[in-house]
Amino acid sequence: MLPPDRLATSAPGRLCLFGEHQDFLGLPVIALAVTREIAFMGARREDSLFSIDLPDIDDRDEIDPGNELTYRHRRDYLRSAVNVLRREGLRCRYGYDITVRGNIPINAGCGSSSAMLNAWIAFLAVSQSDAFPRDPVTVARLAHRAEVIEFNEPGGMMDHYTSALGGLLHIRTEGEIECTRLPAMLEGFVLGDSLTPKDTTTTLARSRQAMARAVAVARQEINGFSIHETPVEDARGVFANLEVRGQEMLEGNLINRDLCVAARRLLGAEDPDVAEIGRLLQEHHEQLSRNIQISTEKIDRMVEAALAAGALGAKINGSGGGGCMFALAPGRQEQVAAAIESAGGKAYIVESHPGLTVTVE
Repeated sequence: MLPPDRLATSAPGRLCLFGEHQDFLGLPVIALAVTREIAFMGARREDSLFSIDLPDIDDRDEIDPGNELTYRHRRDYLRSAVNVLRREGLRCRYGYDITVRGNIPINAGCGSSSAMLNAWIAFLAVSQSDAFPRDPVTVARLAHRAEVIEFNEPGGMMDHYTSALGGLLHIRTEGEIECTRLPAMLEGFVLGDSLTPKDTTTTLARSRQAMARAVAVARQEINGFSIHETPVEDARGVFANLEVRGQEMLEGNLINRDLCVAARRLLGAEDPDVAEIGRLLQEHHEQLSRNIQISTEKIDRMVEAALAAGALGAKINGSGGGGCMFALAPGRQEQVAAAIESAGGKAYIVESHPGLTVTVE
């Protein structure tokens, strides 16, 4: 059976509502796919080459998928996805002229690279084989492999699953990933880009290392210590044996763990108390800024500006050290967007997105 003459795939970015900096600890997260996306649009060629144009970042690549590909640079995700799928048994026999366009802020904590990989892996799977799996869960797993495992980098799977599955999800990250769709209907989100690039790898590595040291001490001092269950009050009993950074990380992560649990209870209803959701978001940001220390002065100013303009809550989004924040501001989106921009950011009003999409002609 011939492949499609024309094919388009797209996948959205995401907001991490609760559980920021916790999926790599095996703790759950709550995330929302939103209406900023990356799309691959292709027309079939007569040969087996992929000619890929990325005008948004002024880049091009031509890929011959017949053999294992060498990487032009670290995080060469277009090529790593081809390599990963080839190892899974996909044979690329049909070439395409492809244009990649997107409107997700890049290197800003919104999952742009994961969205790109989801869309690209779906494109490869649909264009080359009727039999190769292209369901959202499989796409997300392969995208994580191509982005994180292939380059031996820190990072969890929240971005890949949220982008592929879409909507509002509670994601259990310990052991086998488990995604539960939450029924809450949330509106009024404003994404704010600080226009300051972040360094995901360094920030996550530092966070992981400091937390690992703190947990090791806690396990020595507290019988049966569990990052999933031990109350924060009990953990404070070991602070005297921790460096200051370890105290901050342990306290902040355990408080944020409990905020995520409280948020899931609220978001289990279609019509949750949005004011309480906003309050929990604000508490989450305060821990991320003060104890986890991933926010910046500019992002804190953008958060404060959003609150002053009527947002119910606001927090940093992503690994931190730059990048984006978002605000929950139902009925006040325009005013909050203007406030974020007056604080030096770039604002986007966003809504929930259904996830990975495929259009065949």
